[in-house]
Amino acid sequence: MAGASRSRRCVASPSGSCEFSKLRRSDFVGGGELCGELESRASRGRSVAVCSLKDLRDRIDTVKNTQKITDAMKLVAAAKVRRAQEAVVNGRPFSEALVQVLYNVNERLQLEDVDTPLTKVRPVKKVALVVVTGDRGLCGGFNNTVLKKAEERMRQLKDTVELTVISIGKKGNAYFTRRPYIPLDKTYQTGSAPTTSEAQAIADELFALFVSEEVDKVELLYTKFVSLIKSEPVIHTLLPLSPQGQVCDINGNCVDADEDEMFRLTTKDGKLTVERDTFKTEVTPFSGVMIFEQEPVQILDALLPLYLNSQLLRALQESVASELASRMNAMNNASENASDLKKALSISYNRQRQAKITGEILEIVAGSTAQV
Repeated sequence: MAGASRSRRCVASPSGSCEFSKLRRSDFVGGGELCGELESRASRGRSVAVCSLKDLRDRIDTVKNTQKITDAMKLVAAAKVRRAQEAVVNGRPFSEALVQVLYNVNERLQLEDVDTPLTKVRPVKKVALVVVTGDRGLCGGFNNTVLKKAEERMRQLKDTVELTVISIGKKGNAYFTRRPYIPLDKTYQTGSAPTTSEAQAIADELFALFVSEEVDKVELLYTKFVSLIKSEPVIHTLLPLSPQGQVCDINGNCVDADEDEMFRLTTKDGKLTVERDTFKTEVTPFSGVMIFEQEPVQILDALLPLYLNSQLLRALQESVASELASRMNAMNNASENASDLKKALSISYNRQRQAKITGEILEIVAGSTAQV
């Protein structure tokens, strides 16, 4: 594609001169600019021609190869996003059961004066903003959307409280490192398959910052996976935790998903298609007459760090699923644009070939007439 991006196109003007301009990479991957130019010139009755048929054939082959690459990347992303979503869904019953346990323990502690470090609300003087981005590009506006949301949140906080940033993901690490005015504290990389140990390391760091009172509040910014065609960046308060286990954003809106969407790849009319199924996760009801052997305070102190780890791991998994879904959609759009570009180039090639053949026939007829 690098070589193809240095190719040139020649458009025949009414005066007969050729107008050259360098092709950009989007002409092959996106194809929108060239297709629009060809259509607009055709609608105005202006002929579109390439300098030679060989050059045009080479460009068509380049677009075909590009389309094969984007199709392959689309299928790879589709397979990975399915596995990433399964990881999110498989961990949901545990999270839901943990929420119920937290809620019932909190019910027992309503009449007691309990002081747990992770639920202690202090006057906010310093906020730690945890930003989760992707490790790679070619995924549309996924990373840019998260980074713009982070910049917006930092502008809201900088005039009222101190701020420190913790970045997770290569794209975010590079973005914040290149900007010295952003108070970047630590960077992490989790890869395309976040593990419990990786989430544990990050959670331990956040736990230490909050308990030592270096920060009074921890906010988590990640991309929530809604569906294959929709994902949205959300910010919710990670610390202090709610004893009931409620997950809400900074505006008080619940960010827990009531239903999950799963999809599977199938074939229809010889082409790959996606079928979507929506289902609700079933959770075993929590017994209201359960007797705790330990003190409820001890159980709460053990469950809250576990709940923090599960929430962080879930956020990492949803961010990965959103990134892969965005990459799949981007590659799908690139394949469709490459198909449109190939069609426009084929029309131009056929017209020029027909004109060349017609010209040769006219020369032969003219020569025969001259001899007679």
